Amino acid sequence: MAEKKRNADIVVIGGGPAGYVAAIQAARCGASTVIIEKDVVGGTCLNRGCIPTKYYLKSAEMLLELQKFADRGITITDPSTSIDMKKAVKGKNKVVRKLTGGVKSLLLSNGVTIINGTGKMISPTQVEIDGKEIIETKAVILAGGSKAIKIPIPGVESPRVLTSDEILDLETIPKRLTVIGGGVIGIEMGLIFHSFGSEVSVVELDKSILPFMDREVSQTMTKELKGLGISINTGVKLEKIVEHDDMLDLELSDGTILQSDLALLSIGRGSDLSCIGMDELEIERGKVVVNDFGETNLPGVYAIGDINGKKMLAHAAYKMGEKSALNACSYLKLTDSKKEKADLSAVPSVVYSVPEVGCVGLNEDEAKAKYDVTIGKFPLAANGRALATGTPEGFVKVIADRQYGQILGVHIVGHNASEIINEAAVLMAMEITVHEVAECVHGHPTIGEAFMEASADCLKACMHLPPRS
Repeated sequence: MAEKKRNADIVVIGGGPAGYVAAIQAARCGASTVIIEKDVVGGTCLNRGCIPTKYYLKSAEMLLELQKFADRGITITDPSTSIDMKKAVKGKNKVVRKLTGGVKSLLLSNGVTIINGTGKMISPTQVEIDGKEIIETKAVILAGGSKAIKIPIPGVESPRVLTSDEILDLETIPKRLTVIGGGVIGIEMGLIFHSFGSEVSVVELDKSILPFMDREVSQTMTKELKGLGISINTGVKLEKIVEHDDMLDLELSDGTILQSDLALLSIGRGSDLSCIGMDELEIERGKVVVNDFGETNLPGVYAIGDINGKKMLAHAAYKMGEKSALNACSYLKLTDSKKEKADLSAVPSVVYSVPEVGCVGLNEDEAKAKYDVTIGKFPLAANGRALATGTPEGFVKVIADRQYGQILGVHIVGHNASEIINEAAVLMAMEITVHEVAECVHGHPTIGEAFMEASADCLKACMHLPPRS
């Protein structure tokens, strides 16, 4: 039984993007704040997700760029390349440590008490740590994050079947890698290991990879990845995995057998509910139920980030963390402010592939089901900067309401899509119309001006495309 006790106004369980931002915001509002993290602050994003993969993806991009040098008249005497994975892992870990150290410093500089341990809410006013200590609190913010999902198929427990958490620490490159799941994580990881020298196959149960994105995005990315030499298998089910002779046989529902040295299980992530030690909290389909203010069914208890499953993205978690902390401080009468909603209506999603993908808002099918739409599209093959940089693959697609010009969705495949999509997200949040975007002067030559051109195409007024009826 836990015996040692301490007190706090607000306890945050989980030190990922949602949790650490919530703790900082709460402390800035004057709350005595404790944050509990069982591993290293920064959560999955900093330690095992966004940042480590982006480090590797930059290496992948550099390796793929080398293949284009000859076309630019650049001669390398010895064109052979290889990657030292021990050095790569070391470099990745160095970046991660710098960022997690920065988060820890931010928390401490704001007066947040950091406790390393496993926190569990045992009542709305009590949080237990490792069964040894109890914190008496006035409000609890649950930010337990997520964990990799596993599927119940024969052979999936083989040590040669890795999760996205484990594969980032590999110090050797598998000759053959099968990626189970063609979502964002699977596509990014597949591209990384393809560029590092692995023969990569992707298996996706849905009829297309990136199944939750716009159909044209999925189709274009399938073409691009196949062009790089990555095998794409869609509309098939993985029946079982058989390990033998230091390798795997992955048997698919269409009779195909994929032989691999390793497999990556990347079918998504599910909410981690291990921070909850009571039954009264409302949970539905494995996620904590919250309203737009981050409030659960228990007064003074909030759930933010991946644990509520609303938007399992770090940047959405930041905003949820900020708003829930403000609302908790309002609940405790520490501030005079009213409750605030976390507006997640224009949150961009990105696939850091080559080319990149950036999306915000509704895809074409979703928009057509609700609105009378007009669609503008500008191919990057007609964009001067894209051609000059040797990255003509992709497009910018804008979906708007025909009557008022409201931007309903923007979908980008191409170089720097991860940066350009932010402009679209900001303008959508400000309710700017395609009429107004088409009138905004963009720098030339830039890839970003393709967004303006696509907006103008919604109005059949794009000057750099042939006229259309």
